[in-house]
Amino acid sequence: MQIKTFFDLIDWTRGLHEKLAKCLSHCASRHQDERASMLLNYLASHETEMEKMVAAFERQADPKAAHTYVYDYVPHNPITTHLVCDNHYANLDAASIRDEVFDFHEHIIRLYRTLLGKAEIREAEELVQSLLDMEEYETKRLVRQVERMDDL
Repeated sequence: MQIKTFFDLIDWTRGLHEKLAKCLSHCASRHQDERASMLLNYLASHETEMEKMVAAFERQADPKAAHTYVYDYVPHNPITTHLVCDNHYANLDAASIRDEVFDFHEHIIRLYRTLLGKAEIREAEELVQSLLDMEEYETKRLVRQVERMDDL
């Protein structure tokens, strides 16, 4: 997908969360380790929640901000992650799954931070700040929850 506007960016981010959720869920039933399978199921449900949150931004974004061009500010392939849904996550241990998913979220956070510094209108800045706040909060919540699973 080519990202030209903030709306495209939001849609692309929503799609990333959706694809990751489906892939994690797909691999959960195929994983041999029960702990890793539970982690995959939890992460899939969290990604589905995040997809819905990002979709709300698509519906509620200020049209002035949503249709602002970001083409010059976003790398052509800003985030690369394993989203081809094969058995990739079914072959990783729990720590590797966790690290890869956390890294995925950190890439999104870095992208939003970059865009925040380049937003040229107040409405676009507010939109990116809201997206960044949501992504950071949800990532922190995810980290805390996964760490609690590790304590068990």
